[in-house]
Amino acid sequence: MEFTRAEVCVVAASDSWRDAGEVLAHAVGTVPALSARLARLTHSPDLVLSDGEAFFMSEPAPLGKTAADGGVVEAWAPFSSIFDILQSGRRQSMMGASQLDRYGNQNISCIGDWRRPKRQLIGVRGAPGNTVNHRTNYWVSRHSARVFVERVDVVSGVGNDRARANGGAALRFHDLGVVITDLAVLDYGPDGRLRIRSVHPGVTVEEVQRNTGFELDGADAAETRAPTSEELRLIREVLDPKSLRSREVPA
Repeated sequence: MEFTRAEVCVVAASDSWRDAGEVLAHAVGTVPALSARLARLTHSPDLVLSDGEAFFMSEPAPLGKTAADGGVVEAWAPFSSIFDILQSGRRQSMMGASQLDRYGNQNISCIGDWRRPKRQLIGVRGAPGNTVNHRTNYWVSRHSARVFVERVDVVSGVGNDRARANGGAALRFHDLGVVITDLAVLDYGPDGRLRIRSVHPGVTVEEVQRNTGFELDGADAAETRAPTSEELRLIREVLDPKSLRSREVPA
């Protein structure tokens, strides 16, 4: 069965929730949101989904909507309780990144000198708390050397080098998982540096390296697995019949 690059990305991101257990899925973006829903319907039925506002959903609302627009509510979770869940570690995140360096330091705050930035972004938001309290993965819809940089302009999410340098509380629950992009799946080696785990069908290791601002180890890179027929059915017919995924990762 034929599939699109966007569908490969959804399935690769879905695999990042595998074995997470009964944790709250924090998914930012179309592909991450679809991936959490797909994981819940397939290999990770204990995954807890939120409508993005104040409800946990046993059946999620339509993509981009809240509980008021559909789905099945199973619990109420006011915003203040989210911080308790975060600090307990019973949460897993897939966030975006405007910049990432080789150790997984993430920037979503600004581009340029923070005193006089060239471009203001959304600020550090919850990135520091996420990266010192629970597993954090990243989603990058356009893999380029503008995102994967030698040095981030502002550290929003804590990378492996900084966590290890500070030790103690900064390292105890620090857990960077994978980076899913429109070209590849990256993870971290024993030295804490990003490396290529797999390249998507039709992509080469050389193409990934050309679009990265630092050296990546791709010696053991495999090919990202293709979606199964059941995963494609769920994505196309149940989760995203309007194909919003293709806006984030064009065919």
